Amino acid sequence: MGFVKEFKEFAVKGNVLDLAIAVVIGAAFSAIVKSLVEDIITPAVLTPALKAAHLSNLSQLVIPGTAIKYGNFLSQVISFIIIALSLFIIIMAINRFKKKEEAAPEVAPVPSKEEVLLTQIRDILADKKA
Repeated sequence: MGFVKEFKEFAVKGNVLDLAIAVVIGAAFSAIVKSLVEDIITPAVLTPALKAAHLSNLSQLVIPGTAIKYGNFLSQVISFIIIALSLFIIIMAINRFKKKEEAAPEVAPVPSKEEVLLTQIRDILADKKA
């Protein structure tokens, strides 16, 4: 029974649950980023380049006489660069918001009437002893 109990404690720990949630959210975010790159950004960037090369699809770029499709490789490299740039911009924006939150000065709590009165009494007693 010790093994089952230890496994249950491990599986229910906050870190494991946080990791599971992060994986699910990451998968959803990955689908959004992939769609953004493949359906919006990549066509906007590559369409002028393909028209200049008189091609309709990037996969048409092959080394003549071979099966090497360097067009697909270029497409994946461009997608990676766009994803990395997009994530960098998102993280940079998040860090700016965090800095603004940290930079906001904390307002000292206003002492209650009882605290003010007790402070005055303390000061009066200290003056009488001196």
